[in-house]
Amino acid sequence: MAALIGFVLSNFTLTFFVIGLIAAAIGYGRKRRPRGRDDLVEAVFAWFLFFSIGVSFFYNFVMHVFFGKMAASFIGWADSPFQAEVGYASLGFAVIGFLAFGGNRGLRIAGVIGPACFLLGAAVGHVIGIVKEHNFAPGNAGVMLWSDILLPVLGLVLLWLSRESAKGR
Repeated sequence: MAALIGFVLSNFTLTFFVIGLIAAAIGYGRKRRPRGRDDLVEAVFAWFLFFSIGVSFFYNFVMHVFFGKMAASFIGWADSPFQAEVGYASLGFAVIGFLAFGGNRGLRIAGVIGPACFLLGAAVGHVIGIVKEHNFAPGNAGVMLWSDILLPVLGLVLLWLSRESAKGR
């Protein structure tokens, strides 16, 4: 059980993504009106913004600001004052993610583009760390690296898929 809890907390991006998919499935299943592609995209996109952006970046804020030494060690880095800066940037993305959950198209664009730039930049940093320093720490390689690449791609795909249903808003 301790190993499972450790995996869930250490791989929080995957954890919150899966929770978002579960919430989307529940929300989509509870729709009374005819369900179609637009409803499915809306459910997945809204809960993606809430969990994969809002909750995940809030968790990242807490870890980097209040548990900076632990977060740095998990990534394979030395602790530094930049931990707090990463944390506060994450707080900003969390707020945008929460606002975008039920927000308009502009908030949703911001909720995808800003975090996508951050995550893809982090992925580049992780790859550089792997190649140059052979840093295969769990927070630098593995689930974190892949989520830093795949979550922005998924967010951009959801943003693109939602463009038609957004015209009616």
